[in-house]
Amino acid sequence: MIKTRAMVALAIALVLAPSWQAQQTWRDACIQRCVGQPTLGDPDVQRQEIISLEREAARAIQLGNGTFFHRVYGDDFTGTLSHGQQIDKEQWIETIETPLVKRESFSVSDIKVQIFQDTAVATCLWSTRFIRNGQHLSSQLRAIHVYVNTPNGWHVVSGQTTNLPPDVQQVL
Repeated sequence: MIKTRAMVALAIALVLAPSWQAQQTWRDACIQRCVGQPTLGDPDVQRQEIISLEREAARAIQLGNGTFFHRVYGDDFTGTLSHGQQIDKEQWIETIETPLVKRESFSVSDIKVQIFQDTAVATCLWSTRFIRNGQHLSSQLRAIHVYVNTPNGWHVVSGQTTNLPPDVQQVL
């Protein structure tokens, strides 16, 4: 009788063994998917992070310091300046660091951020006063930046600025 029960238990175990193995394989695959995929995180926290990056960029432009852009702009960054010139990351940093322009002020306002999974689009208003060739000038530009969330944080991959005409009324 004991032999019969042992044989029945062994037969059941052999029948169910592939099921246990399949369940373990499924569980391992599920864990790998969770570990392998980046977490999307809290959208409000991500939005605030990008707003902070936009403000930090404005401060770096004001100071004429390219360090921020080396860190946050992707190596494959492409941009378009307000007069239509296409630039890459190094050309953008040269534009920021040029001694030909002395910035008296540079501010960013009206920052809006939309997040789409690992991509974000930030739009803002740049207001600046500067001296070029001994002339005091000022301008307002609309800027748009496309960010991609990487394992090393948000990186700008594209940007474009557009001059606003002098008669456009904007609240600073």
